Amino acid sequence: MTSGSAVREFGKGKKGDALFVEVRCRGKGTMNVVVRPVRMSFPVECSAGKDNTVHNEMAVAGADGAGTVVVTAPSAVRWALTVGHATAAQAEPLDLR
Repeated sequence: MTSGSAVREFGKGKKGDALFVEVRCRGKGTMNVVVRPVRMSFPVECSAGKDNTVHNEMAVAGADGAGTVVVTAPSAVRWALTVGHATAAQAEPLDLR
């Protein structure tokens, strides 16, 4: 698990793949996740003493391409991030801790 803010890159998938981003966190605070170039962004509310997991999947033009995930989080929040490309209901995650 990582704490604080970070930037992670991910590679291309196969043509037509969806992109999924899963975040797990622990620690009091809100983290923000921005995925480029598909313009996906979402906040994640994290709690002290309890893991919170959020899973988002996007099947839009360009989701099969390479990109960057930008995580902004308070130093008190520890988190792990998984990004991958998948066909319908099938995932090949890339762990970006």
